Amino acid sequence: MTEIKQKRKPRKYTDEFKRQLVGLYHSGKRRCDICREYDISQSLFDKWVKQAENSGSFYEKDNRTPEQEELVKLRKEYRQLKMENDILKQAALVLGRK
Repeated sequence: MTEIKQKRKPRKYTDEFKRQLVGLYHSGKRRCDICREYDISQSLFDKWVKQAENSGSFYEKDNRTPEQEELVKLRKEYRQLKMENDILKQAALVLGRK
């Protein structure tokens, strides 16, 4: 009989917890030991270390490159213009009927 693996719920980690683990790493504790002891993936831990070194913040918006920021801004502007265009099309249809 095959065993069915249950999907683990995403866990939430506090910024303080992340800082503590990054601090352990910077004080010399091995990455693989930290990940095993606290049951976190190495890729997630690497992300935390990179964020802490880049900006000191664990929030995605604080760790964006200028290009990523520009892309977010352009996407927002695109959505706004598309909405305005749809409104104008509807207005033209309504005015065209009169």
